[in-house]
Amino acid sequence: MPQSARNKEKHPGGRMPLAEHLRELRNRLAKAVLAILAVTIAAAFYYKGIINLFTRPVLDSVGCPTSFAALARQTADTTCARITINGLLAPFTLALKVSLMAGVVLASPVWLYQLWAFVAPGLHRHERKYAYAFVGAGVPLFFGGAFFAYKVLPKTARVLINFTPHGVDNLLPLDDLLDLVTRMVVVFGLSFEMPLLLVMLNLAGALSGRRMLGWWRGMIVGITVFSAVATPSTDPLTMLALAAPIWMLYFSAVVFSLLIDRRKARREAERPGDDETSDLDLTPQDIGEVESVSASQALPAQPDADDDRATGKTT
Repeated sequence: MPQSARNKEKHPGGRMPLAEHLRELRNRLAKAVLAILAVTIAAAFYYKGIINLFTRPVLDSVGCPTSFAALARQTADTTCARITINGLLAPFTLALKVSLMAGVVLASPVWLYQLWAFVAPGLHRHERKYAYAFVGAGVPLFFGGAFFAYKVLPKTARVLINFTPHGVDNLLPLDDLLDLVTRMVVVFGLSFEMPLLLVMLNLAGALSGRRMLGWWRGMIVGITVFSAVATPSTDPLTMLALAAPIWMLYFSAVVFSLLIDRRKARREAERPGDDETSDLDLTPQDIGEVESVSASQALPAQPDADDDRATGKTT
């Protein structure tokens, strides 16, 4: 029988003592850690392919050619970079780092489920419904932002490498490059979560859709500035490629929040006020034929006083 089912049988209503909570947390953490370790070990056999997946777009964009013929055709104004690893233990450390990162990302369904299974018994039914919706919408939004970061990174690297002075070779440490890729993926992914955060605040009653709509000028300017900083490319199309989806997500969140507010207002209008009495129908109605029910004797019968005298008994 599953752990959650046993807990429900032992403690109806999802209530558990502190010791049971700690034991449940320990089991959930153990399962999550084992899943991450298993995926990390499997990813260690393919860490070179994972590194190549992240560095190949950048290397194709700013990398120096490897053949002598290609080097001879380069002009003096051409600027390129070479990806390097510094140190004897650096390749082994990098392999561990990349494998662990892949383990955490690829095992996310398992540890997210363990987290949800630990929190879910304490939530109400409507809270669980919203949580499912937020998780289902948040994961695609995050991966959408990560995909944009992956596509924008080569263009960004080409712009940044052009700041290198002429006649100077640019060496890109592989661990620093992977850190840059990770930061961009996280920043872009979280930026796509902004509309979801606004909807959560609206459902919680902390922010109204009308107020969000009043921020539209500042939000457009802020999103544009963020896109310009996150994509330091001189090409405005690259900046708009990031800003336009966030604009659409923001206005989608505003429309959704306005609909939620309208539905809340309709429910409040149908509900009687605090100083109003509810409409009750007090008209008498026929309840039909009354069925007679024989009453059972609740107490044992006490002997009569005259009977006691006749028999000569005393109390």
